[in-house]
Amino acid sequence: MSTTSNLDAAVTQSIATIPECIAAGYIDVGSGFLLSIKTVDSHPREVVDLVAAATSDLFQGPNVATVEAIWKRARGVESARHYFQEFIVNSDNNIHVFIRGKKYQDYVGVFVCRNTANIGMVLAKSRMAMPLIESAV
Repeated sequence: MSTTSNLDAAVTQSIATIPECIAAGYIDVGSGFLLSIKTVDSHPREVVDLVAAATSDLFQGPNVATVEAIWKRARGVESARHYFQEFIVNSDNNIHVFIRGKKYQDYVGVFVCRNTANIGMVLAKSRMAMPLIESAV
């Protein structure tokens, strides 16, 4: 099985294990490339096309990079590790969870769930899905 099909299978499996998950993806924020995406509902093509770019901006946009640098300097940290590891964004209908990989810091898992899901379970299960997804790369 190829790496792409392994990754697609891992992303698909994450949808099945995360409560009320309707979409999941894996993004290389360094290049802005969408490595894998799976959805259970239809989503406008324009939204899917912009997910990788928006995620890259969220994690590595110029203002975020500046904030990370300030925090590192203030704390005396000289590590290349990024300061921001997770974001949770709530919209009118959905919970969006963005998690930076531990194994691959430039890769981010994105999980979209209905807002009726328990946010604690969504976050816990999203975190649990990341090692499987990272092992498929």
